[in-house]
Amino acid sequence: MRLPPNCATAFIFLAFLLTGCGGSDAIDSIRNQPNSFPLAKNALDDFSDNTTPDSSNASRLAPDEVLITVEVPANLAPGGEETRRNLRIVKPDRVRAYRTNSNLQELSSVSTRQRIEDEGRVVIEFIDGLPIGPDIIIEASVGGDNLRALASDSDRDIKVNPFSEYLVRETLGNYTAGEFTQVMDCVNSTEEDLCLNKYVWSSLADQVQDFEIDIPSNVGVSGAVDFLGQQADFTHYVESMATYALVDNQSSGKITAQSVDYNSIFLGMELGQSYLVSDTRTPGQWGVRIATEKLLVDSNGTAYIYPGLTLTSFDVFNINVTSLASDVPYERTTVAQTSTNDFYERTSGYWDLNTQSTSPGAATLKDGLRLLAGRSLYQSITGQDSALTIGWARNPYYLDAYVGLNPESPDRVLGGYFSAGKAIELLRQNGQLKRNGILENHYVAALELNLARSDGFDLGQLDGGDYNVVSFSALLGTNGVPIRFEAGIGDWSVNGPTSEGRTVTQALADILVVRRNEDGTVLNGVIDRSGLRNLSHRTAQLNSGDKNIGRLNLDLVSPPATGGMPDLGVGASTPDGSLLAFNLDNGTTGDGVLIAARQTATTPDSGTYRVQGVTTAMAFDSNRLSHYQDATLTITSTSSADLILSGLSVLHDVPNENVQAPVALSGNSLSMAYTATGQGQVAFVSGDLRFEGFVTDDLDQMFLRVSNVAAAEKTLGLVMATRLP
Repeated sequence: MRLPPNCATAFIFLAFLLTGCGGSDAIDSIRNQPNSFPLAKNALDDFSDNTTPDSSNASRLAPDEVLITVEVPANLAPGGEETRRNLRIVKPDRVRAYRTNSNLQELSSVSTRQRIEDEGRVVIEFIDGLPIGPDIIIEASVGGDNLRALASDSDRDIKVNPFSEYLVRETLGNYTAGEFTQVMDCVNSTEEDLCLNKYVWSSLADQVQDFEIDIPSNVGVSGAVDFLGQQADFTHYVESMATYALVDNQSSGKITAQSVDYNSIFLGMELGQSYLVSDTRTPGQWGVRIATEKLLVDSNGTAYIYPGLTLTSFDVFNINVTSLASDVPYERTTVAQTSTNDFYERTSGYWDLNTQSTSPGAATLKDGLRLLAGRSLYQSITGQDSALTIGWARNPYYLDAYVGLNPESPDRVLGGYFSAGKAIELLRQNGQLKRNGILENHYVAALELNLARSDGFDLGQLDGGDYNVVSFSALLGTNGVPIRFEAGIGDWSVNGPTSEGRTVTQALADILVVRRNEDGTVLNGVIDRSGLRNLSHRTAQLNSGDKNIGRLNLDLVSPPATGGMPDLGVGASTPDGSLLAFNLDNGTTGDGVLIAARQTATTPDSGTYRVQGVTTAMAFDSNRLSHYQDATLTITSTSSADLILSGLSVLHDVPNENVQAPVALSGNSLSMAYTATGQGQVAFVSGDLRFEGFVTDDLDQMFLRVSNVAAAEKTLGLVMATRLP
């Protein structure tokens, strides 16, 4: 489908609002004049904060124009202009646009005009308006090779390269004729029966260009596309988005509340490869990231950025949209391990406070339960103008988050995702930050619990409550034990009000520990962290004044002084007090999460749940990070269940100091014994593999510790299981 010119402007404006990139200059005098572009931006020397890695040159295009940038593997154009991902920018021999189908046949030409801009780049004008569906292809010929891209790219600076060719070949080429018809029915929907997923394609075409995957130097186009097909995180993202595009209008909707703000609890477990240790060593590196508040100080005073997510519903040109954006400042701690078991600790004091932010974008509410979206992460920069300025580039991820039973104004958004990234040394040249060497390749498995803010939150919601509890954390860099993970299950009893908040009786005797000693050996044990705790308000300083919005301190005895940090961690509660979550941050448990939910008298005896979460594993010669992505847990009776594994795994080969790219977890099905108690506690066991935790009172969510400590590779982790319709 193509939009007519008057609707094209509306669509571009919508894309600008939802993706934070692109846009157009709608002034008629500019629209009708040839553009005079400045020198083209190249992502290699155009690294900027709060943008995605894919730079855009389209800011002065007319609304119905796109700019074509062709990139090929270095092997095909060694003299071409170097850009990121080991690609080279080249002038194509020919560029054309045509209509296609799921068999990738050329069906017909498309009405366009072409011109060559002053810098030699091709600009295509679509006479009948910009395409928004996958049926219009742009093909560029370079030498004897042809590369294709979707014409419906949201930022309109269309990169034609191996990434776009993979998208065309493996997405459109894998649809059945019926699925392609379904997609195009959505694309061709009208305002009277609008299918919001018609806009998936412009986001997908743009977001595949945000992936930071280096193409080998010795391959051609086919070899580069085949190489991308072996990158499990990239292929999973593309496959998920292609499935997302099939969500029909009857299954999708939007939140009806004008806006909902959330407090975010964030855990990012990471495994990667560090090039910071020395010129000769490339050790693997564990890392942990947790959400924290960020203090801003200027001449006008102080302010805070609190980790958060916002869902917003609005109407643009009669199009109803749910948009989401997040901003999560985080602290980071890492420990690198060499082949000779030397450990290099870098605490949160070494790494500048960083931020994980997603660009505003559209999302679809599916079946009233799940929020779906493709998410681009903004780049960030730490150490600006210091001896080591670092650019952080992150890959996009697919969001499939649970929103609870009140889709009109959901009190939670719970999700997990996987995102790879790079730490890049930046050099300032001519006022710009240019990419230099790679300092890290890292892979992050993330859990996010976004709990709705509540003005005037009342701690009395928690009084007398009995809660089930699960925790998972990492303590990195402690003398004698450089790497240590722990995961616990137990319960809380919240006592009545005191002058300092609420006293909590914590029964947490079953905490499993897996640790690596300085000689490389891996051991496991059990510890007890039962005792009294204190819960109190963590008052937020907002533009509208100081308010209690559901943010909480977790302490040993009494709350911290105003503005101080608590003993154990900072967290939040849903408005009704049914679910609490905390980012642990202390020298005893390390950094991690603790989740508590009200106990319930019932447990499920059927149902299928989507499993998302993270596990860490260590053996003498290896470290492994796994992320459960689309795993499903089906309760088949009161005593049995089936788990179908799905997700991604990253392995660090310690002797060879090599961290392998992500691979897909096996799709094998495990038969599990299922047991439940009257307090909502549940367990799923298959041999030495155990999933233990609890279910929430609506029976729609489970929070489970994962453990297998009997094997040589000892595993601990935490997953969320949320009911599928």
